[in-house]
Amino acid sequence: MRTFAQIFESYMALQAGIVGLPNVGKSTLFNAVSNSAKAQASNYRFCTIEPNVGQVDVPDERLAKLAELVQPQRIVPTTIEFVDIAGLVKGASKGEGLGNKFLANIREVDAIVHVIRCFEDENILREEGEINPVSDKEIIDTELQLKDLESVEKKMQRYEKIAKNDPKAKRVYDVLVQCKEHLYQGKNIRALKLEGEDLEAIADLFLLTQKPVLYVANIDEGSIHTGNKYSEALVKVAKEEGAQVIVMNNTIEAQISEMENAEDKEMFLGEYGLKEPGLNRLIRAAYELLNLITYFTAGVQEVRAWTIHRGWKAPQAASVIHTDFEKGFIKAETIAYNDYVTFKSEAACRENGKLRIEGKEYIVQDGDVLHFRFNV
Repeated sequence: MRTFAQIFESYMALQAGIVGLPNVGKSTLFNAVSNSAKAQASNYRFCTIEPNVGQVDVPDERLAKLAELVQPQRIVPTTIEFVDIAGLVKGASKGEGLGNKFLANIREVDAIVHVIRCFEDENILREEGEINPVSDKEIIDTELQLKDLESVEKKMQRYEKIAKNDPKAKRVYDVLVQCKEHLYQGKNIRALKLEGEDLEAIADLFLLTQKPVLYVANIDEGSIHTGNKYSEALVKVAKEEGAQVIVMNNTIEAQISEMENAEDKEMFLGEYGLKEPGLNRLIRAAYELLNLITYFTAGVQEVRAWTIHRGWKAPQAASVIHTDFEKGFIKAETIAYNDYVTFKSEAACRENGKLRIEGKEYIVQDGDVLHFRFNV
């Protein structure tokens, strides 16, 4: 069984890296999305050299609703980390531009938010020619694939001889061959959907194209409701690989994020006909991309959202509160979010048979309201 330190370390390390070609709006998006750090957004190449990291509150209407019912002393949302990474250029896999630094930084994140320019503006530098979101996507895909190919081939060299006499090594080698052929075809490793031992065979390589990806189409102000021909082209190719596209104007989002007054923010959104900031959709999508879910604790002292991996059992979920909760786990008093809202209190849920007692094998569901019992 993993220690709390191991679990908490992996929990805290989950990050989504914001990537893209230079001057597509990466740092502007980071400025908008981060509530703890601001990156310098300037119109020149490689503005962001060292990766900026910011923790972002995950917007969740359920948290506000629970707080409305419980009236706690404080409300604590869950968070996700975003990393603003230096712009990539063609040839990065061979060290062009800040390629080596980019590739090292992106290797450390768990998911990729790929920002793609879908607007025209002659005042913003662009060295890649006419606006072409599909080509821009392919440039970064190709550079990551080339770097992955290098990693795969190096491991193949180590396993080639021993694979002839070792069945386990042979299986690893066969998976590597499969990956190599896939990359040669200009495809990303995540499309292979490897599982079990096959996935373990390449786990040590931390392949870049294996990471889940979410695309942000940074569009012009006039197209925030309808999209444009550029964002439509991006949506089409993303759909083919089963990826999601968030369409938004990063500059507008940055302006919204700087507003501290809720009424001003609501008025600004109204002027653009927006129900909520596009950032909310982006943050929720990135959170889901990392295969994370939220459970809640609700009491008079605080109503709080907690992040766990989808599929975690109750003791693991308890560990993010405190190590003793996992070690001494007895049971989890569990109420589904919809039941809590329907009956409006824990006591009412208990009276109506909606409070369940779950044991160590219970897989926590998104939105569960939990109260853990444990031995010290």
